[in-house]
Amino acid sequence: MELLTVSGIGLSEKEITVLHPISFAQRRGRKLALAGESGAGKSTLLQIIAGLVQPTAGEVRVGGARVHGPAEKLVAGHPGVAYLSQRSELPQHLRVEQVLRYASQRPAPEAQALYALCRIDHLGARRTDQLSGGEQQRVALARLLLGAPRLLLLDEPFSNLDREHKRVLRAVIEEIGERLGITALLVSHDAADTLPWADEILVLRRGRLVQQGPPERIYRQPVDEYTAALFGDYNLVRGADRRALGPSGTRPESDGVLMVRPEQLRLEPAGHGAAGTVRAVRFFGGYYELEIALPETTVRVRAPAAALAPGDAAHVSVAAGGGWELG
Repeated sequence: MELLTVSGIGLSEKEITVLHPISFAQRRGRKLALAGESGAGKSTLLQIIAGLVQPTAGEVRVGGARVHGPAEKLVAGHPGVAYLSQRSELPQHLRVEQVLRYASQRPAPEAQALYALCRIDHLGARRTDQLSGGEQQRVALARLLLGAPRLLLLDEPFSNLDREHKRVLRAVIEEIGERLGITALLVSHDAADTLPWADEILVLRRGRLVQQGPPERIYRQPVDEYTAALFGDYNLVRGADRRALGPSGTRPESDGVLMVRPEQLRLEPAGHGAAGTVRAVRFFGGYYELEIALPETTVRVRAPAAALAPGDAAHVSVAAGGGWELG
């Protein structure tokens, strides 16, 4: 059953189109992510869904009820919808227990279980201005969850956090969906936030929806270079280099442009694949990346070990099923 329905939502400000008409639906329990570069319209769209920004076209419905914007409603927001921004916006100089007590609509045992779920049950006596950025985000999230929302909107929640606090908050958000049954919609420009988490990703560019689908399809079959770049490194291979790499993609007989992720390329023995020269070898922790100059282009290849050095001859091919032809 669809919990969220976005129908033809558009926004213009001072004769500038911020969002072109966008439509999509989200079923109850599905994890949806909005991805795009800065200025693509992701946060604006999320704020429209939350009832915090007034659209100039279209409508949003949550559970069948229309979401009214601030031009139609004195107090912005919609019942059952919680919006978490990248800034926690907690009241200053109050203890955490005070902030949560004022917001709670749940019985005490349920509230305590929620605090444990958010990893904040040890923070009650601390003042909000004594918390780290990650702790503030988790307290802000717990405060929203105390209102028992059906739809949780997450606007770049990891953007100001260090690696460890990101890891903790990601785990909390994952558990919220599984244990509380709350449907979540996440905005992020970081592929590491969206690819492993989302059931479906919507890609925005300059206020337009350019691609929608499951993470694997978005990653392996992007519609253009913009979408490809959002989710990781890639190589563009043309002409003779493409033919030498071996059949791959949807139309192997074509001379079009083949997009290949670095991990989809393989080092081969002499006499196989495309011949080139290693220009650089870089260590990335879990793998090495080799930059290899082919006759017409330069590609990046990932390998588990640094088997070659700069200046060495190298032979490269596309792994079976790897690569995707860009239209």
